[in-house]
Amino acid sequence: MKIHLLVLLSLWVVASLIAGCATPPAAAPAAQPTAAPAKPCTITFGAAVSLTGATAKEGEYVKNGYNMFIEDINKEGGFKVGSQKCTLVLKIYDDESNADTSAKLIEKLVTEDKVNLLLGPYGTGPVFSASAIAEKYDVPMVEPGGAGMKIFTRGFKNVWGTLPAAPNYLNSAVDMIMAKDPSAKNVALFIENDSFSQEVADGITAYLKQKGLNLVYSEQYPKGTKDVSSLATAAKAKNPDIVLGASHLADAELVVKQAKDIGLNAKAWAFSVGPSTAEFGTALGKDATYILGVTPWTPAMKFQGQDIYGTPQKFADAFKAKYGYVPSYHSASAVATMIAFQKAIEAAGSIEPKAVREQLNKLDVPTFYGQLKFSPEGIIVKPMGVVQWFDDGNMYTIWPKEVAEKDFIYPAPAWDKR
Repeated sequence: MKIHLLVLLSLWVVASLIAGCATPPAAAPAAQPTAAPAKPCTITFGAAVSLTGATAKEGEYVKNGYNMFIEDINKEGGFKVGSQKCTLVLKIYDDESNADTSAKLIEKLVTEDKVNLLLGPYGTGPVFSASAIAEKYDVPMVEPGGAGMKIFTRGFKNVWGTLPAAPNYLNSAVDMIMAKDPSAKNVALFIENDSFSQEVADGITAYLKQKGLNLVYSEQYPKGTKDVSSLATAAKAKNPDIVLGASHLADAELVVKQAKDIGLNAKAWAFSVGPSTAEFGTALGKDATYILGVTPWTPAMKFQGQDIYGTPQKFADAFKAKYGYVPSYHSASAVATMIAFQKAIEAAGSIEPKAVREQLNKLDVPTFYGQLKFSPEGIIVKPMGVVQWFDDGNMYTIWPKEVAEKDFIYPAPAWDKR
């Protein structure tokens, strides 16, 4: 019995020793620290645009261009800056079509809202004032709405424009008319009293002289006027072949309406701003027929771009689907400013002003709007096309010939013969 107890005790001791030598279960690995999520990257643009006042319609076109591009590019992740994608944000104020207000709002955007980069207002006057603030604070501004050369002759290093120079606006319309009828010699010129329109007038006055045409009537009217009947009466007495307007949308409509009332007739009518917009046809109806407008861009043009839209027609289709109307060059020009910034920022790999500025000055890229390349002064180098309203209620590109959708209808019949 004692022997059995000793055996059992020995077995128990051996079992205990074996258990003590067993490898203990592996301890759970220590928790690794979780990597902090990447900080969201945004680029904030600031703009003051005429959403009320004399150029509210043009300002609306510009605003819609800005907003559409930002929405579309953000769907693709935004702008590539170095190794990351940055979404875009737009801070926009209404400058009420006032140059002084535009300057004050641009200063607010820079000093209070702390925007990274600036987009321009609509109109030479507001851009002239706003760009002085951009220069003061050394913040790059690319603008789609100021074509006056006075913006670009101050030696500023922070302003670039996507419209051709104002003095050249009406040249293409005159070239087209002369090609159709070399006998059309006498010209009447209506001039809105603002800086852009004055530059247009000065440019076309010199061009008419160069081409051997006679400026038989030339007169200014106040900005925002509601009555140009006395001017139309005086021009009628000169029996012009061609009526030109250095204008914006609202006053171009006014000149046409009151010219009809007075019975001022001409073989051809052309305006610097107005007829290239859908609003012109809506406002005038059948009276818009035969009127010519000049434009740096239409959906019919044959540009092939390295951008998210690629061609004028693709951009126009997307814009119409979003806003319900065919875009004018105002919206296309606004989008071109954003593409200019995109290409410059991506080339620089930075949003630092100096780096962006250097790349904007080097820019030379095909886009749906045409070639984006700036002169040393900062204004785009780009020819103008011509559009005309037809009796079907639509506007068509008619010049240059290689992109013409229809032939130029000429001469325009007298008002009482339509």
